Amino acid sequence: MPERMKPYSLSAFLFLLVVYLGVQALTGERGLLSGAARDARLDQREAQLTALTEQRADLEIRVRYLRTGSLSRDLLEERARAVLGFSDPRDYVVRTVAASAPAVNAAAS
Repeated sequence: MPERMKPYSLSAFLFLLVVYLGVQALTGERGLLSGAARDARLDQREAQLTALTEQRADLEIRVRYLRTGSLSRDLLEERARAVLGFSDPRDYVVRTVAASAPAVNAAAS
C-alpha cells in the first residue's frame, strides 16, 4: 500500500501546506479574523501616545521654567516644597493618619 501512495505524497504535502497557510491567513496574528483586535489595540496605543505627548509637553514647559535664564520662582518653590517636604508658615497643613498606622500600633501593643 505505501508504494501505491508514493505518487500522491507530494500532493498530500502541498495540500496540507495550503491548508496550514489558509488557517494562518484567517486566524493568525495578522489574519483576516483578528482585525477587530488589531483596531482596538491601535486605538489604545494612539490614546497612550496622546497622553505621553501631553505629558512630554508639560515636562518641557516645566524644564524651560527651571532653567537659569528664565527661572520661575513659583515653580522652584513648588518643587522645593514637594521634594523637601517643607511648607510656608502661612499654609494650612491638615495631617491625616495613614490607614496602616493603627494596624501597626495595635500589633505592637
